[in-house]
Amino acid sequence: MRDGPLAALFGVTAGRNITVLDLHGVTDKAAFMERCASDLELPAWFGHNWDALADCLTDLPGDEGTLVLVLRWQEYAGARPREWETAQEVFAQAVDTMPGRLAVLVSLGGSDQRSSPGPG
Repeated sequence: MRDGPLAALFGVTAGRNITVLDLHGVTDKAAFMERCASDLELPAWFGHNWDALADCLTDLPGDEGTLVLVLRWQEYAGARPREWETAQEVFAQAVDTMPGRLAVLVSLGGSDQRSSPGPG
């Protein structure tokens, strides 16, 4: 996604890739890895494990780098807190390996539950 509201919001320049990793419905590592494979368009050789994810994150497309926006992660974090912690560590290590070329943003909003309107 190189054009559109996210690109404008993050000041994306030509050649920078924006990818949304939507974790809605993910509650275990297998589903997390499958969602990463599909949403991040990882190569066929992706091994669906933490080391393979780390390798793939440092090789995402985009001449000017990649921004990964992680949405609706709360259910996964609640169901598998240690796995979510590991995922965050993998993302952070990849960002540190690719300064200026990879950014991972975790959205704080995006819950599927709507807030009830307050008193009148």
